[in-house]
Amino acid sequence: MSNSISEVEKKYNKWIIILSIVIPVAVAALFGVNLRRLGFDVEPLTFLPPIYASINGLTAVILMIAFWAIKNKKVKLHERLMKTAIVCSVLFLVMYVAYHMTSDSTKFGGEGVIRYIYYFILFTHIVLSIVVIPFVLITYVRALAKNFDRHRKIARITFPLWLYVAITGVVVYLMIAPYYS
Repeated sequence: MSNSISEVEKKYNKWIIILSIVIPVAVAALFGVNLRRLGFDVEPLTFLPPIYASINGLTAVILMIAFWAIKNKKVKLHERLMKTAIVCSVLFLVMYVAYHMTSDSTKFGGEGVIRYIYYFILFTHIVLSIVVIPFVLITYVRALAKNFDRHRKIARITFPLWLYVAITGVVVYLMIAPYYS
């Protein structure tokens, strides 16, 4: 296929823009909503952080295997793994929001240089988790459209961004885990 935008891509462009805005805005809005403080009788979902951190780790592993698969011309395996990585990212997001809607935020208790390292990792993780959304969606749609030249070009950016977000999600969890109450 050529390097031009296909009809399939044009069809999904509006959705890519909408989701790239709505997802971070919804997460930010819901992050600030604590159902218990609003008077709802819900149990805090304190068991979720190790689960969603594990899903982030699994996503990183899936991304690396998918990279290996495509480099070895295992296209169907790559396709299945990438769909699985997207599902894992959605599951992570749902659990992350559910946790923060039912539980108080945990404060990082580290001091000194580790505090700066933690906040640097956290900040870059958050920023890039927002930035990566349109990249993942565009990369996926280009594959759907079978526009593989354009898919490969953006995948070279999407893959390291998404991998960084998945790995730093685990790192942030491991760094803050001792401070969960």
